[in-house]
Amino acid sequence: MVDCIKDAAVMSAILRNMRNVTCNELESLLEAAFVQAGATTSAAQAAAAALVRAEADGVHSHGVSRTPAYVAQLQSGKINGQIEPLVTTNEAGHVHVDACGGFAYPAINTGLSAALEVLRKQRIVLLTVGRSHHAGVMGHHVEVAARAHALALGFCNTPAAMAPWGGQRPLFGTNPIAFASPRDGEDPLVIDLSVSSVARGKVVTAKEKGEPIPDHWALDAEGQPTTDPARALQGSMRPMADAKGSNLALMIEILAAALTGSNFGFEASSYLDAEGGPPETGQCFILINPDQVATGFSTRLNTLLTMMMDQEGVSLPGLRHFVNRRRAQAEGLSISPSLWREITALAVSQVRE
Repeated sequence: MVDCIKDAAVMSAILRNMRNVTCNELESLLEAAFVQAGATTSAAQAAAAALVRAEADGVHSHGVSRTPAYVAQLQSGKINGQIEPLVTTNEAGHVHVDACGGFAYPAINTGLSAALEVLRKQRIVLLTVGRSHHAGVMGHHVEVAARAHALALGFCNTPAAMAPWGGQRPLFGTNPIAFASPRDGEDPLVIDLSVSSVARGKVVTAKEKGEPIPDHWALDAEGQPTTDPARALQGSMRPMADAKGSNLALMIEILAAALTGSNFGFEASSYLDAEGGPPETGQCFILINPDQVATGFSTRLNTLLTMMMDQEGVSLPGLRHFVNRRRAQAEGLSISPSLWREITALAVSQVRE
């Protein structure tokens, strides 16, 4: 049996084909599936933790449903599961990580650790991650920085799914942008959004469930609004705020791809299948030490957020995810029978050895 599956409860869950499972048990199961497919234990742990945290937060499009695609890509070599990220730090406050075609998660984790160490000595650090892969929930990465008392901005380019405003051919990714700020004695403020009208993962989820999508989410291959997720995936996502969202996507392509030595969205292969070579997209983070920049930052931030929350009906971004995460940690997660069977089959041979 692989080392990451030791708990008898995990074995029992597998054999009973159960749907309700603790976060730790589910993480161990995913880790086993990734190791079975060719990942190192450390890379498997990082990817499994990221998917389970997304699932716990309620971001199902970036959660456990990604497991079969990751496994297929590990098996085909589209994700290099054996590679160790290469980290370079210079005195100018720039940390670069070459993910070398491997998982994004260990590359970003390694880079953040190095960047936060540098940030202890100066006001601002640039972290670039090149030749990477699907970064999952970008809010999770900036949250790590905020819990270390840093302000953080994160940018990520993804495979082409969105046409420039006025065009029909996908050129940009949906290109998430995330921001996090520390808060004294509270969970960080985390803002995470895609510059498309919605994350493309939501369209993928709708297709898997056989459900229609709102007609303002995407265009079909002829550039017409569609409620059919399959036609949407063959066409183009709509940018948020029309031309403004398209321009934001362009900015992020420059920061996350051109600046990191990675592929642009139109050069990258899909995150969703095992076809082609590694996508080699990129991520870029700007980390700021607020206490070295401004006096009384925490007090000023609290003044702003208090004024927001004093208005009826207003809540801070990201709080719902923290509520979901704590509930999942206390009560476990419920996985659909079909998905449970699929991910169990990917790891069960490890359990029976």
